[in-house]
Amino acid sequence: MSYFKHSSAIIDDGAEIGSDTKVWHFSHVMTNAKIGKGCVLGQNVFIGESVQIGNRVKIQNNVSVFSGVHIEDDVFLGPSVVFTNVNSPRSFIEQKNYTGTLIQQGATVGANSTIICGNRIGQYAFIGAGAVVTKEVPAFAKFFGVPATQRGWVSRAGCDLNFDQNGGASCQKTNENYKLENGVVVLK
Repeated sequence: MSYFKHSSAIIDDGAEIGSDTKVWHFSHVMTNAKIGKGCVLGQNVFIGESVQIGNRVKIQNNVSVFSGVHIEDDVFLGPSVVFTNVNSPRSFIEQKNYTGTLIQQGATVGANSTIICGNRIGQYAFIGAGAVVTKEVPAFAKFFGVPATQRGWVSRAGCDLNFDQNGGASCQKTNENYKLENGVVVLK
């Protein structure tokens, strides 16, 4: 076994866990789930059947990633993030046609946020703590509030981007340059 599993964690048959991944206390990974290399699943994390998680993903305590959610590389999910996977749930109707949700590379989803199914969170987007995401989030966008609305742009390093009159900005941490054109941020 090339990954760490706490003795209280459950990994179902058929699940694939990448090397150097850590699965902590009371977590459960369902059958056919695929988790990449170098990930961390905190305490009491649930990974649903056939969920795919990329490399170097950090999932903090008390997060359930249900079937229909796909998480790309380098994503951070804060404590108690909530995902949904059915648009109109009813306890008396069994529904297996899950509405997909995509969390793209490098995105951050803050603690206690709720992500309504059927939405995409773009690359390196930043979702503030407690937000309720009800619509698509563009790459590099900063969203927070209930319902979540866009409040700016961030760099790959998570710094606020302040665009000049020509649509240019640079990251204070990395000096990477960005361009805002027609509502889309591009790393130059």
